[in-house]
Amino acid sequence: MAAKKTFVLRIDEHTYAALEKWAADEFRSVNGQLEWIISQALKEHSRSPKENKAPSAPADES
Repeated sequence: MAAKKTFVLRIDEHTYAALEKWAADEFRSVNGQLEWIISQALKEHSRSPKENKAPSAPADES
């Protein structure tokens, strides 16, 4: 499992309250809910690191 990076997130209290309720409804912590939301957005836009393969070597332009 990859190491997790920490960062500060500033969010208004109403958005946080909605996020907190959503997390509780799904039996997750707020942090877990944010991780899930970000993961889903990355998958939806084909940017998930688990879906993307390593970049291929550049083509030889001889």
